[in-house]
Amino acid sequence: MQKFRRVFEGIAKAGQSTDLNDFYTELFITERVSGEVNKEHEVRLIETASRKPAKEETPIKCEDIFKPLHGQDQPSRTIMTTGVAGIGKTILTHKFTLDWAEGKANQDIDFTLPFTFRELNLLKEKEFSLVELLHHFFIQTKGIRRYNRFQVVFILDGLDECRLPLDFQNNPIWTDVTKSTSVDVLLTNLIRGDLLPSARIWITTRPAAANQIPSECVCMVTEVRGFTDPQKEEYFRKRFREEILAITIISHIKTSRSLHIMYHQPLPPPPQTTSPSPSPPQTTSPSPSPHRPPAPPPSPPQTTSPSPSPPQTTSPSPSPR
Repeated sequence: MQKFRRVFEGIAKAGQSTDLNDFYTELFITERVSGEVNKEHEVRLIETASRKPAKEETPIKCEDIFKPLHGQDQPSRTIMTTGVAGIGKTILTHKFTLDWAEGKANQDIDFTLPFTFRELNLLKEKEFSLVELLHHFFIQTKGIRRYNRFQVVFILDGLDECRLPLDFQNNPIWTDVTKSTSVDVLLTNLIRGDLLPSARIWITTRPAAANQIPSECVCMVTEVRGFTDPQKEEYFRKRFREEILAITIISHIKTSRSLHIMYHQPLPPPPQTTSPSPSPPQTTSPSPSPHRPPAPPPSPPQTTSPSPSPPQTTSPSPSPR
């Protein structure tokens, strides 16, 4: 569980990780009415979310993501959690897994199995049975073949990064956990409920990619809205142990509308993390500079061929001076 206990905040630096439990602050999660995908720019979505009063909606705690909501008798099987980049979706899945592993929550679950679509993309051309796929990622599951005897939670993080076709319409129905097929067929049948129907599924994604999963396969859609105003203050007090420093930072953020909106989400949005990337190529790529020395050779011809030009360059020199 060290993978989920130690996390990097903001732009990761080698060797500078933080214990998740030291700074984790509850995020505002709420149920969202499923429907048409919101294609509005994520910056606009952040601004819109920051204006919505939290009191109007019922918050859902991370550890209660599978608990029955009002008017429900049974927990939802398949949950989709949407949110803009950097809002804290992956941190939520880490916190859920860590709390389960440490015995703090959801002890009715026998196995919590977190996957990322980045990892699954690498297996696009390979075939596994569901049992083999679990053995591939989780050595501890070796020897287990009857998963229907256990309460299992699959976490599929980062649907927006999925490079698998997820062909729900044409993929064959697959019900045997010991029979090999493509990873795409395994995933579509797992999400659809044909394969290991007793399992619970938690999918996270950015809003624009949510329509990759048919709506009839999702029991409930939730949305991570980021920090409410009280949660912002709680986060900074945890992040900065010096009380005076924390108060100063909180006061400064309140005076700036743009900062107040930006810190609605725990991590900086993608434009801020990717914008510095062009500068390193200019400083670190020496390849252009070796190709530029050949450029000076044409310049000597320009200075030597028009011999009268040097006088022209020297004659105007007094005028500027």
